[in-house]
Amino acid sequence: MLKLLLFCILLVLCWPLALLALILYPFVWLVMLPFRLVGVAVTSVFALITAIFMFPIRVLEDHPRRYA
Repeated sequence: MLKLLLFCILLVLCWPLALLALILYPFVWLVMLPFRLVGVAVTSVFALITAIFMFPIRVLEDHPRRYA
């Protein structure tokens, strides 16, 4: 909703710039898409590495026995 409001303000203040932004937005999104995918992949790899290193700690934690 905020983006729409900002676009409307830009449209009122400087309509050629607003139309240029409207036309260029899909191209900018396509250029940014690989970087987003790399960011998701890197975040996933770090989460996996963290889970691998924390697994022994989680296994060896002192939990109360359920079946005594």
